Amino acid sequence: MTSQHPASDDPAAAICRRPGCGQPLPAPGRGRTRQFCSTDCARRYHNDARVPAPAGTPAAASGDQDPLAALDTLLRQAAVLVRAAREQAASLDPAAVRAQIAEAEAARRRAEAAAITAQAQAAEARQETDSITEALAAAREDTGTAQTAAQHAADAARAAAAELEQLRCDTAARIAAIQARAGEQTAAARADAGRCARERDDALAAARQARHAADTETSRARQAETDARAETAQARADAARERDTLHGHHQAQLAAAHALTDAERGRAERAEAQLDTERADRRTLTSHLTASDNGQARPAPQP
Repeated sequence: MTSQHPASDDPAAAICRRPGCGQPLPAPGRGRTRQFCSTDCARRYHNDARVPAPAGTPAAASGDQDPLAALDTLLRQAAVLVRAAREQAASLDPAAVRAQIAEAEAARRRAEAAAITAQAQAAEARQETDSITEALAAAREDTGTAQTAAQHAADAARAAAAELEQLRCDTAARIAAIQARAGEQTAAARADAGRCARERDDALAAARQARHAADTETSRARQAETDARAETAQARADAARERDTLHGHHQAQLAAAHALTDAERGRAERAEAQLDTERADRRTLTSHLTASDNGQARPAPQP
């Protein structure tokens, strides 16, 4: 359990908290104030503060330790931690003391939970021991059954050996008959092999003729492909010339259409200007006539 001390401005007080170390503390950084010069010193300080296990209780194997003894050890450690926290309460602020007491209480509760877990594991181990005992008894019964089955198997093996000897005799007779038939079949196979060799020669001759005909047809096909490529190239050249001619014709038509459009646009602009002039004249004449009807002298309109 690590306790917190208030920071001191005295350089002599900035030393490691572990008794006998005397090393200065590292430069303070973010977080709480450090009390040990290294992690090793902190670990050794806490190990020295723990209560050793009772000398009269022998160490038991993992899973066989008495849960009550483990609980007693953990409770002793919790009591030592609580006592150390109370002793340090004089030099600590109340918040840190409450945190340490809460940590000690949490350690005690964890110790109680560990003791309960150890009891559950011991009960489970006893159940596994009972299961193993029952399995051992069943294995012994299976061993007797297996010995009986082995005896029956030995008797069956002796009977099978007698049957095997009889089978060997029958097999020898069958092998002799099979060898005789194999000799006859070998002679027939040799005759068939000679006939097959002749047929193979005839097939090879026919294949050579077919290959020659295929080579001839391939040459003709290649010549036809060459002619087709030449015709295709000629057609492409003709198409390119026609495309160029049509492109020039279309360009000429577009130029003529643009010129005609420009002329129509100029004519429309002139007509619009003339229309604006006529509208101005009409407005001037209308205003003059209106002034004459009212008997008021109006200046003559501008030409």
